[in-house]
Amino acid sequence: MVHSLSSQHSIFNHFIAEIRDTEIQKDAMRFRKNMERISEVMAYELSKSLKFKDADVQTPLGIAKTALLEEQPVLATILRAGLSMHQGLLNYFDGAESAFISAYRKHTTAEDFEIYVEYLASPNLDNRILIISDPMLATGASMVAVYKALLKQGKPKRVIIVSAIATPDALEFVRKNLPDTTDIWVGAIDAELTAQSYIVPGLGDAGDLAYGEKY
Repeated sequence: MVHSLSSQHSIFNHFIAEIRDTEIQKDAMRFRKNMERISEVMAYELSKSLKFKDADVQTPLGIAKTALLEEQPVLATILRAGLSMHQGLLNYFDGAESAFISAYRKHTTAEDFEIYVEYLASPNLDNRILIISDPMLATGASMVAVYKALLKQGKPKRVIIVSAIATPDALEFVRKNLPDTTDIWVGAIDAELTAQSYIVPGLGDAGDLAYGEKY
């Protein structure tokens, strides 16, 4: 199932607007903070789909009945662009373990490329809830490559994708190549993908905007 949070009016739309705005993008710290806030909202919303258990909390005056998460997920992100989103998820799932993956496009021409995964650090994923964050789902190829690489660490019982901007093509590709039960949470869905596989209107290169241009 795909959940697009900008389909409803909320303060969330301000955060999406700011990561797109070319003037606000000049402030790298603001860009990182907005990415973090976007994933915090997503963490709150997707938490409603997780399992909870009844619990008692001792207060100074008595016992409070509540419900707490049955288990913490594993939070995986794609370096380097996903780091700000990862932090936002970690702010809310603060007992979670983390996984980090390096994946990049290796171009043969301006239009053709392959996805290479070079580095992976992850806990055991067998029967775990796995949340993978990446700011942009352009073609979906990086997300699928990362998921397949993570399977070397075990098979999760549930997969959740978190992304700021996605395209319909990417969502379809991910749906075809990840488990049928995968949930996808996106900030917005942009219809156009260029011949070079960049999202329009999109926001540009999320990694460069957050951490500086790479050479």
